[in-house]
Amino acid sequence: MLPEAAAAPVDGRLLMLGFALMPNRLGYCGGPDQRELRDYYVAGRADAGLTRLLQRFEGAMPYLRLIAAANGIADPLDRRVVEAYWLGNGLLGGAGGRSFHDALRERFRGRMGPRALAYLLGKVPDGALPHHNFHVFETYLRTDTLPAGLDTLDQCRISWGTVVSTTPHQAVVLTRPLVWNTTGTGDRLSLGSPAPRTLVRHLEGHTALPDLAPGDVVAIHWGWAAARLTPQQARTLEWQTRHHLALANQTL
Repeated sequence: MLPEAAAAPVDGRLLMLGFALMPNRLGYCGGPDQRELRDYYVAGRADAGLTRLLQRFEGAMPYLRLIAAANGIADPLDRRVVEAYWLGNGLLGGAGGRSFHDALRERFRGRMGPRALAYLLGKVPDGALPHHNFHVFETYLRTDTLPAGLDTLDQCRISWGTVVSTTPHQAVVLTRPLVWNTTGTGDRLSLGSPAPRTLVRHLEGHTALPDLAPGDVVAIHWGWAAARLTPQQARTLEWQTRHHLALANQTL
């Protein structure tokens, strides 16, 4: 059994905002609230107004509600639930199985064809869990939610990287990109060799993770340093990524 990731000492809504901020600014999810979300992020403030804004993220919220309900947690923006969806932790184990299968069927049966839906639902008995990287690898290309392509998948999944150097505006990290491998049995998605990548960490006068230093490990979402990771969180995220890549490769 995979150990549970260590808890980050931050309000769940602020943890959620760290991952949701950049795709919202790019126009991919959430409401037209870029300025308000930016102000909440800079202030580090979580209140009912932020809760209202985050509930507009229609990609993530169904998974958060499922994870919360499966584990008897009233608030889908509870830190433990948010961590489970974006990074992974022990709550995911209670949110798989029949409840996950039924939630996926209800949500996607009108958004993809019967064969694609069967592929999607067939992943649940094989161990699929309501993690963000499952959502990226299995639903985006089948629902035309985002432009197709390897770069889109790599940008949208949650990846991790070790900081090499920083400036107030950027961080250079070593990270393993998503790559295609062509083998005798066909094309497969996998993690490539570590390579440098430059991340954004500056937002309209504000530097994200201001005490970031070489050797730190960060979660990456759409080229943004979304959160600092503990060693356990990084291991859990890698496990979830490899697990759901293996499931995705069954039906590429």
